[in-house]
Order: sequence, then C-alpha cells, then structure tokens
Amino acid sequence: MRFRTALLLCGLAASVTLAGCSSVPSSTPIIGEKVATNEIFTSGYGPVEDHGYALPAIPIQRVDPKYHRQIVDYKTSEKPGTIVVNTPTRFLYFVLPGGKAVRYGIGVGKQGFAWEGEAYVAWKQEWPMWHPPEEMAVRRPEIAKYVKEGMKPGLTNPLGARALYLFNNKGQDTLFRLHGTPEWGSIGTAASSGCIRLMNQDIIDLYARVRPGKGARVVVQQ
Repeated sequence: MRFRTALLLCGLAASVTLAGCSSVPSSTPIIGEKVATNEIFTSGYGPVEDHGYALPAIPIQRVDPKYHRQIVDYKTSEKPGTIVVNTPTRFLYFVLPGGKAVRYGIGVGKQGFAWEGEAYVAWKQEWPMWHPPEEMAVRRPEIAKYVKEGMKPGLTNPLGARALYLFNNKGQDTLFRLHGTPEWGSIGTAASSGCIRLMNQDIIDLYARVRPGKGARVVVQQ
C-alpha cells in the first residue's frame, strides 16, 4: 500500500431516495467500462431536507452529463461494495453485483496533493465538523481558528453533508476523506487539497450504500 505526499489534506472531522431515472446513451467509456445504455439520475439533484438542513438544488444542467450519477457496465475483479476512485477521469465507482457500478463525478486533489493506494472506510459521519490541518492554516490564516475548535456542520462546511474516513490496513487514519461539497462547480476538476469530493446529493447516496469496516475497501487509481 502506498500513499503519495499529501500532507495538506482535509482535516479530521466527523436515506437516500434515488430520484427517478431515465435511460440515456452512455458517455464515452473509459477503462473498465463497456458501451451501454446507462441509468442516469439527472433528476436526483433537487432540493433536499436532511437532518434539519435545507440543501439547495444543484443546477445539474450546468454540470457535464458524464458526471451525473449513473449506473454503468463496469468490468472489474473487485468485489461488490468496493469503491474505486479513478482520479484521471474524475470518476468514483461503487461496485455492484452483475458487472455493474454506480458512477459518480468527483473533484480531486490539486497537482502535488494527489495520492493513490488502498484503504478502507473505517467510519462515516453525517454533517461532519471540519478541522483543517495546521499546514493548511499556515497557508490560509483565515481558517486557523478551525484547527482546534472545528467548523460546525452546515451548508458552507467544506466537508458537506457526509464524510467517509479512510484508514489503512494497519488501522491508521490516512487523513483522506470522501466527502460532500457545496462547490458543485468543482466536480470534474483538480481543486481540493487532497480529498475526494462529490456533490452533496451524491455523497448522501454513496453514504447510504457503504457499511464501514475492512470490507469497505477503497482503491484509488492514478
């Protein structure tokens, strides 16, 4: 297992109803995919009332359709329940039985913060607190107060509506997260400080599918 340099990361911190889908031609297939007719959940990005928070609708028509949540044909040797993150293509796959996967659009780490390797989801949290690392606070003094006290959950919290916490096989926190973001426009880009971000409606969907533990394997590909 290996993780590349990624010291400026998301800090420690701390259902879903799939809206009606429609069948549309799949976007250009990538490694592991076959040309198919996908189930695409474009209508699943409306406003959401969640634990007292009112998530606004995402203007999903302004997001490239290939990054909309969809079910695709996906050939892999990974077991169902595995999460595969393909950082070059900006896709995250949740492996399903029968050669299928749920594919989500993601935002990835900026150049120099990218990482690859294997981990597992040790735990997960709804509406997490955000504790930026001290290294990030040095670069951005305006967030220094959150290093110790944390930023409370909310619509502007960088971790969004959900966070999945990745540990290595020795049970050590990698400091990497799969999390939501209020910045839907960053999906498909390299904009984060190392963590993998999804639109809030997508992280809620993924969160509901994942059962933490060493069986919740995460593979990150470069």
